[in-house]
Amino acid sequence: MSPAERLQRIEHVTAGLAEQAQRDREENRQLWRDTERQIQDTQRQLDQLARHVDEFAVETRQQTQALAQESAARDRASRERDATLDGRVDRLVSTIGEFIAAQHRPQP
Repeated sequence: MSPAERLQRIEHVTAGLAEQAQRDREENRQLWRDTERQIQDTQRQLDQLARHVDEFAVETRQQTQALAQESAARDRASRERDATLDGRVDRLVSTIGEFIAAQHRPQP
């Protein structure tokens, strides 16, 4: 192989390597752009998810507070009913006791 042929062969190989490097750079740039776009999309989705979680937490907190208030109101009503029933039972027991005592008193 003559020096001119060798030089031509080297130039051909070098040109091929330069073309491959250019294709690789373009492919890498496209991959970089795609990756950046995916990162941005993922970030948007995470932000949206975080907003939904925050909204859900607020709703859950409100529902929990409402249930706690409702439960407290039911407890108060139950205590009031128990107190009323206790009073009625006490009066009934007293009345029965008075009735029994009256039955066992000697008649004049």
